[in-house]
Amino acid sequence: MKFGINIPPFATPAEMVDLAVCADRNGWDGVFIWDHLHFIRDMRLPVHDPWVLLGAMAHATSHVRLGPMITPLPRRRPAVVAKHVATLDHLSGGRAVLGVGLGYPGDEEFAMFGDDADPVVRGDRLDEAIEVITRLWTAAPVRHHGTHFHVDAELHPPPVQQPRPPIWAAVVGAAGRPRRRALGLDGIVPLGPDGPLTPDELRAVVGPLDDAPPGWDVVASWGPEGSVADYAAAGATWLVEGRFPDGDWLAELMAVADAPPGA
Repeated sequence: MKFGINIPPFATPAEMVDLAVCADRNGWDGVFIWDHLHFIRDMRLPVHDPWVLLGAMAHATSHVRLGPMITPLPRRRPAVVAKHVATLDHLSGGRAVLGVGLGYPGDEEFAMFGDDADPVVRGDRLDEAIEVITRLWTAAPVRHHGTHFHVDAELHPPPVQQPRPPIWAAVVGAAGRPRRRALGLDGIVPLGPDGPLTPDELRAVVGPLDDAPPGWDVVASWGPEGSVADYAAAGATWLVEGRFPDGDWLAELMAVADAPPGA
């Protein structure tokens, strides 16, 4: 089992980098960060850009895997994301991971900025963007003329990790098309609509693992109702600690990072 910290990007940049450094020092395996423009508008949270923060974290840490969990890929240009991740991979010495999903909430993260919030359209854009990114990471010429994206280019340098940095796909609720998408990638990030899934809920969402590729990751949020053994039995390969951004969430998460993982 590997252990990670998932940071809401609603503190000061220095505080979030300090949290990553603390987790790195104490033996955690990954530090991840939410990707939002304003999350829930009425909360008026101070939102910072995850890619800038990940670059700072990469420079300040030595061991933890780093990446967004998750980036709403349907509202991002895939060539720009490909370049972000490749640069992060070089800066971190091969520790980048890309978590992708449809994005949440659809109205406040898409419609309010003039982007299509329809989940079917977002799913189509997500699948096409993943294809573009993985091809651009090869540093070979890419000629792609799809429904949503048109690319005739090649990007250098490729990422450090070969054949590519891991890509994990988020799944919310019952898995169908999202699970099939994740099976073609390197892992799945099952998310509960109201918080971490219990081990039984995780097992129901992930489904049988006999069709999963070797080394496929199941990245679970660690809820209070399950032990490490319970989650492992449900198929989890990662347990990730996080907090909803209210109350003393930052102090609580720093206290988690300041202790050994799995404690």
